Amino acid sequence: MLTGSLRGVLAAGLLFLCACSLGTSPPERFFTLASEPASAAPASADTAAYLVVVGPVTIPEIVDRPQLVTSAGANRVEIAEQARWAAPLKSEIPRVIADHLARQLEGARTATSDERGAGAPDYRVIVDVQRFDSSAAGATIQASWAIRMKEGLAPLTGRSVVAEPAGAGFDALVAAHSRALTRVSSDIADAIRASLGSAGAPPAADVRR
Repeated sequence: MLTGSLRGVLAAGLLFLCACSLGTSPPERFFTLASEPASAAPASADTAAYLVVVGPVTIPEIVDRPQLVTSAGANRVEIAEQARWAAPLKSEIPRVIADHLARQLEGARTATSDERGAGAPDYRVIVDVQRFDSSAAGATIQASWAIRMKEGLAPLTGRSVVAEPAGAGFDALVAAHSRALTRVSSDIADAIRASLGSAGAPPAADVRR
């Protein structure tokens, strides 16, 4: 037969275990922006006709954090502690844009400004992301970009505003942001292709979708 003191110890232990169980946080999930698989091998340093370097990229401070940030109203956001970026957005965004440009620009080799030893770029793409919004409606990216070329050529400038619908859940939301970046990359690629066939720069582009 258990004594009163032993029963008290066992009861306290059970209460402690229950408290620990109830206090356990759900596991963290990590997300990454995706680029579509390349249909062909990217150009190497030996075969590439020109080099495109992406970066630096600036992003709003409100999303410059490990957690995903979603809009919960006109004046309120929610920070998802259990939904996090696997790498900082400042490095994820240029990586995805560089991957897309490598596929969309024939003869181009691409790199990000964080990669050492890439070489002197023929085109440097600088991106200022003014909006990287996540909501129940989907993903919205608004970005101004500038493409600096070799000395003597005027820079190309443009602005892309892209909205992509998303289904329920963070997986669908991150996929929508990946699709939006694909469309921003297409705008940048179009500007670079236009410059390849002209001595000067085309007029600034303001693309809304």
